[in-house]
Amino acid sequence: MGWLRSVQKADGSFGESLLSYDSPSTKAQGPSTASQTAWGLIGLLAGTQSNAPAVTKAVSYLVHRQQEDGSWSEPEFTGTGFPGVFYLKYHLYRNSFPVYALARYFNQSRRSAEYAALRLQPGEFKLRSGF
Repeated sequence: MGWLRSVQKADGSFGESLLSYDSPSTKAQGPSTASQTAWGLIGLLAGTQSNAPAVTKAVSYLVHRQQEDGSWSEPEFTGTGFPGVFYLKYHLYRNSFPVYALARYFNQSRRSAEYAALRLQPGEFKLRSGF
């Protein structure tokens, strides 16, 4: 988790250019992308609470960069064919991975809330849940 948080940008995003294949010193210095931010968020969710600052910043980045039609813009190439030879652009990555990551966040957040509710005493649960 430490490495993942160390390459997260201040705005919560993740981004790396194809240059990092040739020069590792350029890691995490590329433009932020929706797909790479989603990958970072998925990794964070695997080992961090859903309310951790790194998680909420990544979620905020994705939510605020989503376009009116529900898609994300991503002109960058983020797939590797053979480094230094050719690179790939998977046109659905920019939409499918952010949706998947946000759904995982939603489900993990909901499970955390349900778990917290179960830890309450019966009277407190009834009061807070309305049941």
